[in-house]
Amino acid sequence: MSERIITINADKFEQEALNSKTPVIVDFYSEDCAPCEVLAPIFEKMAEKYGDYIKFIKILRQDNREFAKSLNVSSSPTVLFFKDGQEVGSRLNGFMNKPQVRKAIEEILGDVIPSEPLKRVDCDVIIMGAGASGLSAGIYASRAKLNTVILDESVPGGQAASTYHVANYPGTPGVVRGKELINNMREQALSFGATIDDLKEISEVKLQGDLKYVRTEDTEYYAKAVIIASGAQPRALPAEGADEFKGRGIHYCATCDGSMYEGRKVVVVGGGNSAVEEAVFLTRWASHVTVIHQFDHFQASKTAQEEAFQNEKIDVIWDSEVRKVNGQGHSLTSVVIENLKTKELQDVVTDGAFVYIGIQPKSDLYKGQVNIDQWGYVIASEDTQTNIEGVFVAGDIRTKQIRQVVTASSDGAVAGIMAERYISSKK
Repeated sequence: MSERIITINADKFEQEALNSKTPVIVDFYSEDCAPCEVLAPIFEKMAEKYGDYIKFIKILRQDNREFAKSLNVSSSPTVLFFKDGQEVGSRLNGFMNKPQVRKAIEEILGDVIPSEPLKRVDCDVIIMGAGASGLSAGIYASRAKLNTVILDESVPGGQAASTYHVANYPGTPGVVRGKELINNMREQALSFGATIDDLKEISEVKLQGDLKYVRTEDTEYYAKAVIIASGAQPRALPAEGADEFKGRGIHYCATCDGSMYEGRKVVVVGGGNSAVEEAVFLTRWASHVTVIHQFDHFQASKTAQEEAFQNEKIDVIWDSEVRKVNGQGHSLTSVVIENLKTKELQDVVTDGAFVYIGIQPKSDLYKGQVNIDQWGYVIASEDTQTNIEGVFVAGDIRTKQIRQVVTASSDGAVAGIMAERYISSKK
């Protein structure tokens, strides 16, 4: 852990936080907590950058439960900010990314951070994204002795890392945790010589020409080829109030945030594999799970459906969509649903809502450069080549029929090989 971070208990809070001469950021975390594990490296990176201007404190919530409750902290991780002895700014909780934490810190500090000169990195291949497709591409490219850099705005893993179990990946013993699978891919890519620069916020991409350019907050990268493997993100719930309660009642990752709902009622929105499988997964903690689906049948696999229907903690509301989210302060209280056939509105009391209504490709950075279809997916053939020479695309961001971890890995392997062939042809 960074020397700029201190870990305290409740008895030191007044001295270290309330009486601090500088602003304070406090992370209430728990052990064996997936979103806490994601936040930890972000917290360390932020401490290295902002540690001269704001004090970084961690408190183990499991050892300080009553104190946490006195601050209305009921889940891990929860991040609070203090200045002059008072809580300020907005709280953060659940699964967090680096831009979210950075922006919250900068709102407290204002414009006090001096700018630093950008570093320059030259390489053969830049891979944009460290999910299954990006890591697979990194394995193949680096094994071909290409100087390979994998960039990611978060920690390696993508959607696969937040999947509790993957039951159909070839060569695994039936079921493997997504995090374990991704860690194996990461270690393999590193063993072949790939560099993984994670927690990088990409601000500019130029794909035309023989030398490709990518800029982050502190580095300019130049490469002979680029593999776009940025993946996709969950489609946001299109309901009134959903954005306001994101991370504090509205969630998109049961593995990340499910443990926050021990003994409480939750709803799951959707009816595909992800929705039905995660509904079953949530029964590990929740006292009851209500699935809300817009059709009168699931699109999930028969196996997933059977498991859900046999679970006494799960019930289903058919032919309905969420129209509004209600809550007070930091807590969700209910969702308003509309029956699509009768048009009747119903208030469903719940402590949390987990949303699985499809995915949205993360392609905004590339618009106006590579060809993108009407849904935002980068257009490419099976050889992963885009309309720009030397630019390839792999994984869920690519136009394709099937989006699974194994097909993302397959895309990455093809893209890595094609990048090596392209670079060799230019010599």
